[in-house]
Amino acid sequence: MFMAVMAMPFLMAYGDGEVTDAKLVPIEGDIDMDHKTGNDIVEKVRGLLRENSDEETRIGSRRFFKKNECILAHGVKSAAVRKIAKAAFAEIRGLPKNDIFALCEDFWKSGYIEEIGAACEWSYAVRGQYIPEDFSIFEKWVDIYVNNWMACDTLCNHTIGTFIEMYPKFAASLTGWSKSKSRWKKRASAVSLIIPARKGLFLPEIFEIADTLISDPDDLVQKGYGWMLKAASDARRSEVFDFVVARKGVMPRIAFRYAIEKMPPERRAEAMKKNDKSGA
Repeated sequence: MFMAVMAMPFLMAYGDGEVTDAKLVPIEGDIDMDHKTGNDIVEKVRGLLRENSDEETRIGSRRFFKKNECILAHGVKSAAVRKIAKAAFAEIRGLPKNDIFALCEDFWKSGYIEEIGAACEWSYAVRGQYIPEDFSIFEKWVDIYVNNWMACDTLCNHTIGTFIEMYPKFAASLTGWSKSKSRWKKRASAVSLIIPARKGLFLPEIFEIADTLISDPDDLVQKGYGWMLKAASDARRSEVFDFVVARKGVMPRIAFRYAIEKMPPERRAEAMKKNDKSGA
């Protein structure tokens, strides 16, 4: 991971795409959901988030985003958000999946990063019930609600990444996303494959997406596909190394350094030497 999570607002998935909360923190307020309706549970979650917020965390959350990103934050640390979301999900787990997705969308509509985190916690919690038709729901969330890297990565790493593993034919849709004009859909095309990539899956699609995005001027897109290549190098190191070196003259420095970060020192040195022309 690139940053410590415990001192941050809710940032569920970034860096290597793993949740790193070491423990659950005490929660202010009554966390007992008391078997309320789904909409009541959503409002209970929002109330608990407000009760567990602090101004220092809310203000500090801004430094993790670009100045032009519109960020709304209650100011709640990640461990508290996850504890609240998990307790709430226990009360709605018996609802039909589409009803749970509707409650997730209510959170998405708010725009608050902690509520988006709860939405992603819930949508991932029902992964055992995913069907092919759910892809259109996830794509809608990307198209309409994702407007920062945290929302993008938290949704894509787990919910969409797991869906793609379950229904591999939809990996082709991600290659289509890479051709989008939206920075977030382009990033989503890459970061949705982070976890499958670690398992050696979808290498042709990974390379196709990286080739499509290779000259994109947006650093958040560059970091996204560089991270995807780094993840792929866990299981497919030689192929990723050859891919990166073959594109030494066109791959931006940020993407290049991400891609080779987990390679052995001697391989990194070899790649850096071969990449001198790009200034990496």
